[in-house]
Amino acid sequence: MAKRIDVENLNIFYGKFQAVQGVSMTIEPRSVTAFIGSSGCGKSTVLRTLNRMHEVIPGGRVEGQVLLDGQDLYASGVDPVGVRRTVGMVFQRPNPFPTMTIRDNVAAGLRLNGVKNKKKLDEVVERSLRGANLWNEVKDRLDKPGAGLSGGQQQRLCIARAIAVEPQVLLMDEPCSALDPISTLAIEDLITELKPKYTIVIVTHNMQQAARVSDRTAFFNLEAQGKPGRLIEIDDTTRIFNNPKERATEDYISGRFG
Repeated sequence: MAKRIDVENLNIFYGKFQAVQGVSMTIEPRSVTAFIGSSGCGKSTVLRTLNRMHEVIPGGRVEGQVLLDGQDLYASGVDPVGVRRTVGMVFQRPNPFPTMTIRDNVAAGLRLNGVKNKKKLDEVVERSLRGANLWNEVKDRLDKPGAGLSGGQQQRLCIARAIAVEPQVLLMDEPCSALDPISTLAIEDLITELKPKYTIVIVTHNMQQAARVSDRTAFFNLEAQGKPGRLIEIDDTTRIFNNPKERATEDYISGRFG
C-alpha cells in the first residue's frame, strides 16, 4: 500500500521568486521522514509539492521530478485530484468541516468519490476513526459537529478523514504545533501506529519530536535571506542528531542558530 517517493532536482517557484533549489531525496515506504529547519527554509513548500498542493497557490510552479513508485506526479496527463487522493495531507491547524458532523467529516472524501452505500460508508467511518485512535471517544456522538471536539481530537478527526480514502502517503505539516503536550503525545503515538501502512512525511520545528517519531530526518536551510531554501542533508535520524555530516546541521541541532 505504502509508496516510495523519489525527488529529483526539484526547484520550486512562486512567480519569479525561487523558493527552493535543487532538492533530491528518497523517502522510503512504511517509514516516517521528518523535515526540519528554520522558518522560511522551504520545508513546508517541499512538502506541498509532494501532492501538488503547491500549484494551487497563484504563481506556484515546479521544475524537476516527484516520482511515486516511479510515476512522475507532474507528468502531462496526471490528474492532480487523483494525486491528492493517493497522497493525503494533514495541516498545521485542525480543519474539520465546521458544518458537518463527525461522521460526515470522515465520509466527506468518499462521498466526493461517488460512494453512496450507507453500510460501506459506516464501515469506513468506523475503521478510519479506529485507525486514528478516536473511535472510543466519539462513537456515541457521531452525529454531533466535528468542530465541537477538542483541538487534539479535531486533529485526529482530520487524520481519520485523510486515511478514509485509503491514501498511500500521509503528509503532515506541523500537525502538533497548535496542540497541548498530551494531545501532541497522542498524535505522535498515532504516527507510530500508522507507519506500518503508510509512507509518512512530517514537517516539525520540534527537534525532540523529530527524534521521537522519525526514522529519517531531512535538514533544510537558507544560504541567506531572499535566497532559495536547500536540502543540506538527509540521513537516519539517529545519525542526523548524533553525528551529522554537515556543520550547518550540527549548528542547527545544537541550537547555535535557527
